[in-house]
Amino acid sequence: MEKITQLFHENNELLLGYLLQLVLAIVIFYIGRMVAKGVSRLMEKALLARAVDKAVVSFVTGIVYAIILIATALMALSQVGVQTTSFIAILGAAGLAVGLALQGSLSNFASGILIILFRPFKSGDFIDAGGIAGTVDKIEIFQTIMKTPDNKLVIVPNAQITSRAITNYSAEATRRVDLTISIGYDADLRLAKKLLEDIVTSDSRVLPTPAPVIKVGALADATVNILVRPWVNSADYWGVYWDTLEKIKLTFDDNGIRMPFPQMGVHIKQDKQEQV
Repeated sequence: MEKITQLFHENNELLLGYLLQLVLAIVIFYIGRMVAKGVSRLMEKALLARAVDKAVVSFVTGIVYAIILIATALMALSQVGVQTTSFIAILGAAGLAVGLALQGSLSNFASGILIILFRPFKSGDFIDAGGIAGTVDKIEIFQTIMKTPDNKLVIVPNAQITSRAITNYSAEATRRVDLTISIGYDADLRLAKKLLEDIVTSDSRVLPTPAPVIKVGALADATVNILVRPWVNSADYWGVYWDTLEKIKLTFDDNGIRMPFPQMGVHIKQDKQEQV
């Protein structure tokens, strides 16, 4: 006991210094943990306000919390005299090895972060992305789940989506229906345009502004092509598209306007040989 007391008296300044460093390290770690929780909560609120999927929010905030906590732990260890350079080197080497092994997954992860941050589409939008056309069901951190019009569930890697052009058909409130109607050169062009105008304007789903466009688009080899371009609400697009085509066919039939179809003429030439 006397030896311990003597040792304490001889090294009291050194022990006091270590004790202060330990207390300071604990304070640094405690404050860092509070900062990590605060940052993760703020990020969670910001992501939820932008209607990001809760699973994605939990994953992202967990990663942010872990990164800040690891940085805080390294700072605390450095304060008590532990050489953190070796720890950082080990973490860097491990991260490099994991990154090389999971290169595809990390690419999908980074693409998922970009989709969450820049919001090119959201759940419920009908998009054409990654070579797949369908309605977005869920946006996850590694993949996006889509449903095709025939109710197939397709899981598309996020890297495949961000590496190609994304067409969002639900981004705007209105869309233009583009139709090309072909009639024969012997048909009454003025009557055809009048009938097309009546068909378009009689549909209550067609918007008055911008006004529908009905113009001759081309004088083709065997047909006169008329462009029909009404504007509709995005939700009415396919209904107007299909119904307008059917009405045009029936109305043209009733008014004797011929809609040519592709034909091929075959001429057979027979050589006559003189009989000897």
